[in-house]
Amino acid sequence: MTTQFRRERHSVSDLKLHLVCVTKYRRAVFTPESLEVIEKSFNAVAQKMNFQILEFNGESDHIYTLIEHPPKLSVSQMVNALKGVSSRKYGQARFPKPYGKDALWSPSYFVSSVGGAPIEILKQYIR
Repeated sequence: MTTQFRRERHSVSDLKLHLVCVTKYRRAVFTPESLEVIEKSFNAVAQKMNFQILEFNGESDHIYTLIEHPPKLSVSQMVNALKGVSSRKYGQARFPKPYGKDALWSPSYFVSSVGGAPIEILKQYIR
């Protein structure tokens, strides 16, 4: 197994996160079409902020994401941007929101450093 390091001007890193976000009130609102909108918005944010979405998947009330990021970005910065932009894009696409509220996402999230876990095993889990 070869490890791909992120090489930048003043750092070399290998930082990967497993992120799980749930909908407001854990309502089952996602369809395959709405998950596609969310994935596209996540990829757009990742490109703009210079991190990578390695794997993305979801179910009717939550999403799983595997993220590789530089050390200069905090987890909260990435999550706030991902949830904010995806919620806006979801609303613009006119998908139903939980209980008719403006918020798509629960304010909380789960994130875990993947550490030494093999990436392929994590990708299989997310799929």
